[in-house]
Amino acid sequence: MILLTRFHSGERFGVNPDLIERVEETPDTVITLTNGAKHVVQESIDEIAERVQVFKATTLAIAIGMAQDPSAGTTAHLRIVHGESDDSSGSQPHDPDSSDP
Repeated sequence: MILLTRFHSGERFGVNPDLIERVEETPDTVITLTNGAKHVVQESIDEIAERVQVFKATTLAIAIGMAQDPSAGTTAHLRIVHGESDDSSGSQPHDPDSSDP
């Protein structure tokens, strides 16, 4: 997923870049998905293109790493994180696998 910001509300949301059909500046940036849904976002076309490139490069790098060492893919841990990823309070989400309370 790439994270984007809705133009009017400032709400952040994620988009699967594989579902983006086109991005237009009219002058606001409008993303059209393959299902016809449209989203007006604050980011420019260049910012969106860069985020898609980083997402795809990261996905490819992870796939190559897993192909070279299949056991590397089994060490990933998924967890649910609520709220913004850049928490300014400095608190970290609790890791249930750690010994700290």
